[in-house]
Amino acid sequence: MEKSKADLEIAGDPEGESNQDLLPEESATRPTWGSKAQYILAQVGFSVGLGNVWRFPYLCHQNGGGSFLLLYLVLLLVIGVPLFFLELAAGQIIRQGSIGVWKHISPRLVGIGFASCVVCSFVALYYNVIMAWSLFYLGNSFQFPLPWSDCPGAENETGAVTESECTDSSPTIYFWNRQALHITNSIEESGGLDPALAGCLFAAWMLVCLAMIKGIKSSGKVLYFSSLFPYVVLLCFLVRALLLEGAADGIRIMFTPKLSIWGDMQVWRQAATQVFFALGLGFGTIIAYSSYNPQNNNCHIDGLLVSGINFLTSVLATLVVFAVLGFRANVLAHKCVERNANLLTDLVKNGSFLDVLPANLSQFSPAQYSSWYQDEWDETKKQLQKWKVGDCRVEDEMNKGVEGTGLAFITFTEAMTLFPTAPFWSILFFFMLLNLGLSTMLGNMQGIITPLLDNFHSLHRRRTLFTVVCCMIGFLLGLVFVQGSGNYFVTMFDDYSATLPLLIVVAGEAFAIAWIYGADRFLDDIENMLGWRPWKIYSYMWRFVSLAAMLCLLLASLVYLLMKRPTYTAWNREKAEEEQLEYPPWALGLLISLIVVAALPIPVMFLRQLLLERFSQHSHNSGQIPVPTDEEDRAQEKESPADLELDPPGNGYFLVPAEEGQE
Repeated sequence: MEKSKADLEIAGDPEGESNQDLLPEESATRPTWGSKAQYILAQVGFSVGLGNVWRFPYLCHQNGGGSFLLLYLVLLLVIGVPLFFLELAAGQIIRQGSIGVWKHISPRLVGIGFASCVVCSFVALYYNVIMAWSLFYLGNSFQFPLPWSDCPGAENETGAVTESECTDSSPTIYFWNRQALHITNSIEESGGLDPALAGCLFAAWMLVCLAMIKGIKSSGKVLYFSSLFPYVVLLCFLVRALLLEGAADGIRIMFTPKLSIWGDMQVWRQAATQVFFALGLGFGTIIAYSSYNPQNNNCHIDGLLVSGINFLTSVLATLVVFAVLGFRANVLAHKCVERNANLLTDLVKNGSFLDVLPANLSQFSPAQYSSWYQDEWDETKKQLQKWKVGDCRVEDEMNKGVEGTGLAFITFTEAMTLFPTAPFWSILFFFMLLNLGLSTMLGNMQGIITPLLDNFHSLHRRRTLFTVVCCMIGFLLGLVFVQGSGNYFVTMFDDYSATLPLLIVVAGEAFAIAWIYGADRFLDDIENMLGWRPWKIYSYMWRFVSLAAMLCLLLASLVYLLMKRPTYTAWNREKAEEEQLEYPPWALGLLISLIVVAALPIPVMFLRQLLLERFSQHSHNSGQIPVPTDEEDRAQEKESPADLELDPPGNGYFLVPAEEGQE
């Protein structure tokens, strides 16, 4: 079908020389980023989140250090970069949010976009709670000493005493569980609403709302600071930590290779999942952000650049975390040596321990003490273990509390109490977490708002009101996370609301582009847009390697979920320790509902379109999808600048401008 020059004019190509047929004409009036820097910072800010700071270092340490880094890099190139480029290109070509993109490929696949919106909504609900925690700790950092430095005292008839729960655990653990979360013993005890955290949650949603209220024009300016500031803080922490004793031990432990992990399928699953979530695939945010680009933007370079920055940020954050944890572990190991030396000295004095102790045992370094401990006879070791005298290894101290919220709000806060000018570093750290959370939240909200605005045109006139309403609903629903049992719900949402649904979404995206529309045809469209053809290897990656990897990851995740009964980590106040509990039946029902509700739009919208086709006057043959006949889609067609018809060539289902005078 030949098109007039006017029909071919698109944003970024005023001369009308492009023969691109994927772009709706309404995109000519679509807002764009203020600059290329804003766009790159937006993509980096969304993809580089809290997971880079606390999830990646944990996986790296637990799974072979340098070996895991290499495995992660391989999977990033095989799975991450091709799929990231796919989403960037689809959003930039069609210039729609996730719903609009997949609706243009095929109305049957519009459920992929709706599923992305649902997942973004779930993630936004609990992710903003982490911002609220960061605000709470930030507010408590403006005092000296820090409130989690020592155990609080209580008065009774005999004088001041220390909380036993604190002495049996640690000041940072006590502050986190008792004074920050007011946590209950299980998910079945609500514990009531925490007013302080509720106020912090409201403030967090206010920040998001103010940054989003004017669309990308306002959020783009916020991203200049929120995306760059964390790098300044990470570099400051790295320089400071490297000057502390024990930092080199932490970095050495981090990079010590364990090549045997390459034979563990669980490690492959964890590495692939981390690649998947680190780049933010499937949320719809990548598509939404790239849809505001001009058509001549080089999205291929953008994909390589953002993926590379993401990987280097993960490595930088891991260096910082393990340098700081190495310092903390060294301090704790020294305290362990001193404590054990004093205990053994007392045992020798009262005749309970007959072995001869080195004269200066309390002055031993952790390495010297560990060497002495290992040289003792087995019988002596049994006595030492009976008295709970360990070998005070730095490696053992490194293994304590290095994952998730435990890393940020317990282990890292404890390390900062040992820093000179601890409040200053605490303010920097939690302000960094706040900015990391804000950048990611802006991306999550774009993944919700942009597709809905594109799909429901009547909302455009009330964009500001719609944004405020979304944020208010998010705050009200988020109150469930700031009750006494709220942390357990955060864990549930983090573990189950996004993992499986997003795997299904991204597998569906890859299948839609590679096999329904056609990978080579998609490369043709990119060539028409950019003026040069991307590497042929992308076609093979999308059709075979990346898609097969996604399906294997989905299958492995399903098997893992079915074989292991879901549990959560609860804090037992009486024992002053963590324990693993199984979810009660109602919580299991909620957990399953999260997965089902997030994935349900895909089959529901597919069946809906099939029914529309069955009762339509048109038939679905020769690779053509009939024009939607429901009232909502007809209303959207009337709002378009030109009538639309289907593009019959190939095996895709894109809407293209009709010729002049043709309906």
